[in-house]
Amino acid sequence: MAIRTILHYPDPRLRQKALPVERITPEIERLIDDMAETMYAAPGVGLAATQIGEPHRIFIIDIAAEDEPSNLMVFVNPEILSKVGEEVGAEGCLSFPGVSEEIKRATEVRVRAQGRDGKTFELAADGLLAVAIQHEHDHLDGVLMIDRVGMLKKRIIQRKMQKRADATS
Repeated sequence: MAIRTILHYPDPRLRQKALPVERITPEIERLIDDMAETMYAAPGVGLAATQIGEPHRIFIIDIAAEDEPSNLMVFVNPEILSKVGEEVGAEGCLSFPGVSEEIKRATEVRVRAQGRDGKTFELAADGLLAVAIQHEHDHLDGVLMIDRVGMLKKRIIQRKMQKRADATS
């Protein structure tokens, strides 16, 4: 396992649409392991493959609290089947360090995906898990949290992230 570099906005690779995973290979399993190591080291509650420059339709989530055992969930080729309700809540993103914004999301989602074992499953989720699923699923389509805020906040975030990029290059 290896900790990978998380891409930060405005890296154009964050806008690429991810490609379906044809089958779970040892390389895909290694990628999932690297994603988990990277997410836990960050630390974060979710990570999409596109956030580390891998164009695969995979994301992982672990919303367990620090005092709870890890509950890593792997979503390969996920599809959101339904969304219900609406709420606004604070959201952060590993590709936007130091940024937290109020984002409108569905309160409940139903998702179909394959697990690490390649078997298809369906899951109904609410709360933080529903938000995380929607957030990570957006990444697979090249949609970022900055796309879900108003124009003024978008400009502020863009300036902040550009300054960060300029300072680290």
